[in-house]
Amino acid sequence: MKPRYIIGIDEVGRTASKRRASPRTKYIIGIDEVGRGCLAGPVAVAAVAVPAGMRIRNPRLGKLRDSKRLSPAKRREWARFLTKKEGVRHAVARVYPKGIDRLNISRAANRAAWRAFLRLCPDGTAESHPEILLDGGLYLKRKGHVPGARTIVRGDEAVPAIQMASILAKVSRDGFMVKMARRYPGYGFDVHKGYATRSHREALRKLGPTPIHRLTFLG
Repeated sequence: MKPRYIIGIDEVGRTASKRRASPRTKYIIGIDEVGRGCLAGPVAVAAVAVPAGMRIRNPRLGKLRDSKRLSPAKRREWARFLTKKEGVRHAVARVYPKGIDRLNISRAANRAAWRAFLRLCPDGTAESHPEILLDGGLYLKRKGHVPGARTIVRGDEAVPAIQMASILAKVSRDGFMVKMARRYPGYGFDVHKGYATRSHREALRKLGPTPIHRLTFLG
């Protein structure tokens, strides 16, 4: 009997993507984060559940890639396609600057990963036996290890479920930063999305930090 689903979390290696899932596996879950190095805004994590064996294709959009290798327009198109794709489920979670300053960015990213996973699988995974693949630096060890969860470096270069997670996390976070640009004009959040660009640093020198800046990142 073939597995029905696979769950993937970002940063799974190429060998992992080719490994056959357990016959009990119904899902592959992929999890990835964006915004780790930003000066402002949240760190966002997406978790995506894909039926085992499903191939995600869209000839009009071209090859599925990690979000960093897609243009903003292509990312948005892929996100719309994925959110409407039958059988694909996802959840996004964020930890905001105050939480990042309190926890540090690594712990904040992993807390967001845990929250995204729980939103995707609120009833647990005992019956679906998912294979859970996380991008390097992300772990599901809050309140004990989650069976089937593995962290693999640079999985966003090889594993479709992780690439999907990176796209959905990026589009979600970018949308939030565009809203923040209207709330805090003059910083250019709609352009740089909180990253440490020259224009962002110049705005900080002129205007000072906003409530969505990570104070521990500003020195």
